[in-house]
Amino acid sequence: METIESLKKKVASAEDLQSVVKTMKALAAASIRQYERAVESLAEYAGTIEMGLQIVLREQPPFGEISRRKTRPALGAVVFGSQQGLAGQFNEQIAGYTVEQLHQMGSRETGCRLLAVGQQVVHRLVRAGQSIDHQMSLPNSVSGITPAVQKILPRIERWRREEPLLRILLFHHRPRSRAAYQPHMMTLVPIDQDWLEDLRHRQWASPSLPTYRMERPALLTSLIRQHLFISLYRAFAESLASENASRLAAMQAAEKNIDERIEALRSRYHHRRQSAITAELLDIISGFEALTGPDIHHS
Repeated sequence: METIESLKKKVASAEDLQSVVKTMKALAAASIRQYERAVESLAEYAGTIEMGLQIVLREQPPFGEISRRKTRPALGAVVFGSQQGLAGQFNEQIAGYTVEQLHQMGSRETGCRLLAVGQQVVHRLVRAGQSIDHQMSLPNSVSGITPAVQKILPRIERWRREEPLLRILLFHHRPRSRAAYQPHMMTLVPIDQDWLEDLRHRQWASPSLPTYRMERPALLTSLIRQHLFISLYRAFAESLASENASRLAAMQAAEKNIDERIEALRSRYHHRRQSAITAELLDIISGFEALTGPDIHHS
């Protein structure tokens, strides 16, 4: 049987847990905003890189025709999950989406080189039968995204040296609102030829065209590298924002359950305490009657 003291301890423990959940909710909400701002600040830089590509590409058509090949290419994939738990179905969803998309693209026949970002998604991918080529940790703040991207780019370049026709995909969650997200896939390389053609024929905003002094191949390579950097940076920021959105939703559900638990415990505690007080009062009355009964009868 539950005692008053045991119920009191359960209420206190539930209230402590409630405090932790509220703190995690606040942290998740603040994190969502910082990653949203990171994506927003990236837009202007991305526009500058596009303008640079537009000028360089005006001189001649986009290089290569890799994206138009009819043969099925070998695949490489970078999958973004979470480093920590308590994120609902975040990792299960992106792992399941990745495996489904890779199978549809024929990864079983062509093979797939997989780079997993975040320890939690690694376990899900391995359980789904995927072989991990490399894994790395997620940054825990916006300032850590750039170093993380700089670690991924050399590995992608090495993949491309070993398999020049390798198609590399990014799989990550993309926010839909402050508390909702959805899995997303994009092709990192080869660069979309239609997009490059659109840049090449896009009208310049002013009558004066800028010039450049660098050798065209070197400048083009640098601009493409910056474009890849932007794509990876955006994937990191959107995935981290989505992770915190998932955590926020999970904490909101946990907070509701804890509130209901505390209310139930408090109700049982007050009922048990009232029963104990009533029993004590009955004992006192019975004792008083036992002590005073003979005297009253004698008088």
